[in-house]
Amino acid sequence: MAVLGVMSTKVRELETVEAIGKRVDEASRYIDIDQLGICPPCGFASSFDTDRFTQDDEQRKLARLIETAQTIWGE
Repeated sequence: MAVLGVMSTKVRELETVEAIGKRVDEASRYIDIDQLGICPPCGFASSFDTDRFTQDDEQRKLARLIETAQTIWGE
């Protein structure tokens, strides 16, 4: 099993489903796609002492990860 840190915890911009899916597709060349997962690289812990993200930013990013996972692996 490998979990890919496919979402930036450094910038507020929201990654597209397509961009995240492309990274998963690239990784699936080396490991079976059913053995892959996605997440932010370190959660949002790296920004706990900065004003990098609002709670809304974090929720949007996590919702995008769920949307992408459902697109790739189904519900």
